[in-house]
Amino acid sequence: MRSRIKLPDELGITGVLLLVVLAMSLISVSFRSPGNLTVLLENGVVVAFLALGQTFVLLTGGIDLSVGSNIALTGMLAALAMAAGAPWWLACIVAVLAGILVGLFNGVIVHYIKLPPFIVTFATFGITASIPKILTNAQSINVKDPMFAVIGRGSLAGIPTPVILLVIALLIFMFVLHRTPYGVHLYAVGGNKETSRLAGINIGRVTISAYVVSGVCAAFGGLITTSRLMVGYPSAGSGNEQFYSIASAVVGGVSLFGGTGTILGAFIGAILIATVSNGMNVLGVPSFWQPLVIGVIILLGVILDGYRRSAAAKSTGLRRVRKQRDLDAAEQGQPPPEAGQATRPPHASTDGPSGTSTQERQTP
Repeated sequence: MRSRIKLPDELGITGVLLLVVLAMSLISVSFRSPGNLTVLLENGVVVAFLALGQTFVLLTGGIDLSVGSNIALTGMLAALAMAAGAPWWLACIVAVLAGILVGLFNGVIVHYIKLPPFIVTFATFGITASIPKILTNAQSINVKDPMFAVIGRGSLAGIPTPVILLVIALLIFMFVLHRTPYGVHLYAVGGNKETSRLAGINIGRVTISAYVVSGVCAAFGGLITTSRLMVGYPSAGSGNEQFYSIASAVVGGVSLFGGTGTILGAFIGAILIATVSNGMNVLGVPSFWQPLVIGVIILLGVILDGYRRSAAAKSTGLRRVRKQRDLDAAEQGQPPPEAGQATRPPHASTDGPSGTSTQERQTP
């Protein structure tokens, strides 16, 4: 039997990304300039961070709609901490802790109260969007600590600091999902919660931790946004960041139904979304067209995901039928039939030249 070569799951989305980059480069000379490449990466970092966190939640079969407002909450808390005299590093810790608490709140409510993730995180979206405005009376807070600017404006060997942070997070998450028992448990919970429970997996711990990871990623998005502007805005993250984070994960192959997808696919999906958005800006396409295009991309991603799940279920069913057929043949002392060969009852043999069975020829 020939062994089939398994292609990487991210091959398809990578091909689409290369085609988009090639098309944009041919259409506009400005798109392929080094300056625009830097802008593309810097603008796509926040969405990519959100997409990485969103992937953890989607793999459990949930969804996090609070990541956009979490950017405003964590960024404003960092700005308020520095305005109160705290050093920049302590302000960063405050922001990350706030992101952890938001994720912890979402995960606990989803798991223990048994409410749908859509409802819980949508309610959290409203809560976290209001807190920064209440704390500051909807006023922006200037950040005066120059060291804080390193997070969003700094660079190392010509590579922007946000991009370095993103790559580090990507490598850590890839290791966690593909090289640790926790990653196996995360995929198992998203695939079938009841089976995971019977296998001894702590579903509550896996679910809550996934939302915590999403909250931490949103906190880094808030820190990068505030650091880049050196101003804490109570309305930060209220644009398309949340929408794009889900789109990035879905077009990257992460299933909305849980249990399927890779962190690398979500990362490539975020680059694709950032490339499409940046290309439309370079070409002078009005901004109100961008949500339409991204919405179409999400729809196509969901359709392809449904087709993939249907094909996988059909393939699994065929494998089960063939396995059962081979077991039945082994019990009857016969060699397993070749693929595509019709099976006959064990008592019916075709000894005669006409192809009729011995039993049929002996029947009066």
